[in-house]
Amino acid sequence: MIKHDFLIIGSGLAGLTYALKVAKRFPDKSLAVVTKAAANESNTKYAQGGMAVVIDTVTDSYEQHIEDTLKAGDGLCDRDIVEMVVREAPDRLNELLSWGAEFDKNTLGGFDLGREGGHSQNRIVHHKDITGFELEETLLSQVSQCKNIKLLSHHFAVDLITNHHIKEWKGKHDNQCYGAYVLDEKTGKIETYLSKIVLLASGGIGQVYQNTTNPKVATGDGVAMAYRAKASIQHMEFVQFHPTALYDTRPGQTFLISEAVRGFGALLRNKAGALFMETYDERKELASRDIVSRAIDSELKKSGDEHVYLDCRHLEPTSFENHFPNILQKCKELGIDWKKDMIPVVPAAHYLCGGILTDEFGQTQIANLFACGECACTGLHGANRLASNSLLEALIFAHRCYEKSSELIHQKDKIVNVLDWSEAGTTNPKELILITHNRKEVQAIMSNYVGIVRSDQRLNRAMNRLKVLYEETEDLYKKTKISPQLSELRNLITIAYLIVKQSQARTENRGGFYKEG
Repeated sequence: MIKHDFLIIGSGLAGLTYALKVAKRFPDKSLAVVTKAAANESNTKYAQGGMAVVIDTVTDSYEQHIEDTLKAGDGLCDRDIVEMVVREAPDRLNELLSWGAEFDKNTLGGFDLGREGGHSQNRIVHHKDITGFELEETLLSQVSQCKNIKLLSHHFAVDLITNHHIKEWKGKHDNQCYGAYVLDEKTGKIETYLSKIVLLASGGIGQVYQNTTNPKVATGDGVAMAYRAKASIQHMEFVQFHPTALYDTRPGQTFLISEAVRGFGALLRNKAGALFMETYDERKELASRDIVSRAIDSELKKSGDEHVYLDCRHLEPTSFENHFPNILQKCKELGIDWKKDMIPVVPAAHYLCGGILTDEFGQTQIANLFACGECACTGLHGANRLASNSLLEALIFAHRCYEKSSELIHQKDKIVNVLDWSEAGTTNPKELILITHNRKEVQAIMSNYVGIVRSDQRLNRAMNRLKVLYEETEDLYKKTKISPQLSELRNLITIAYLIVKQSQARTENRGGFYKEG
């Protein structure tokens, strides 16, 4: 058994921020950050737009940012949480700056504030169109200087260790988290990691769909583990689809065309070249993501086309190229000349607004288990996340998790007799085709039946198909040695089940959720 004071699952902005704060405050404590791929592979890395922070108090205010967030969340945000996040944002920005993060400046030396859909003012700080990458690299550089942090790449967290993994447990005590079973992908061995505090910062669920802006690691592992551990999972029906992913016929991670491009003045046109957003919302291209995604979906269903276009041809070249070099380089690689050609775009699964239910300090209903970042349901996003509030949420709640867990770390170690991981009766898989086939089938089910617009009939069909896949996979799980591929499949099936089940339960359309009568 391997013991640490703090165990962090995930190496995105939320996990690394938390780890850095804890390590600096408690240099005598040991921390392990486990991540199933390379340390820098996370949803954070691919965040383009930036982070929403009220800076220009002459034209902007906390109240405006709060109202924009509440409006996007369509009545399901926790107002107290929204107010707390918005008002604490400047402190977290200053902290990033102190760690060396760089954001674009204007000619006067102030922040070059961008604007995205749903925002009433320019308030997005950004680093060109690779803000997430800049923050991830900044945090990794800081973490590398902390000798008490053990950063374990290619380590897969299989399951949380809770009361039912304790030999003497008789079901009489409140549920508590003691650590996690972690697969070392290089050795193939599952180790028992015990820890006083466990933080789930495992990111999103985008790979449950065929087309997503999320990387391959986004398989909902943290949410699925928490669900199996009996944590409360909420608002899974609110999957946000980004309106403008670069159209690509190949399945998998699609390239994101940042919402900031529309904030800069780009227009949406159908294949006939006609503008269409004004018929759906008075804010046109700057409407919130759920509205723009449904508008595009409606246009595609009416026309039978596979994509619409983002028209940037009228924009001022020098400034546009300075703002979005990464996006324009990708277009160039595909033979798209933005000055002459319109960019083909289509909605793609982008962000989970729900997840593991937490309080204002990131605490779950399981003692000593915290969650923050995209895997958590904090009350900030409600039915639909406001653009560029996600990096902000990760920072705010990483800080709050740090504050609360710093109080709890002084509690006495409970002597528990944890069951070892057992692979008795299992064998190495003879072939992986069953796993890869079932993964593709889950993605097809979700894309075909549980997309932007849903219906009870399609949801029922999805649930029936998922039950079969669940039974097949659980049978395989009992007979086969654990692998990352098998664990990810189990987690994706769990995520799909939760999205479908909570979609079936919702009777009214809100934000990113839309079900036909």
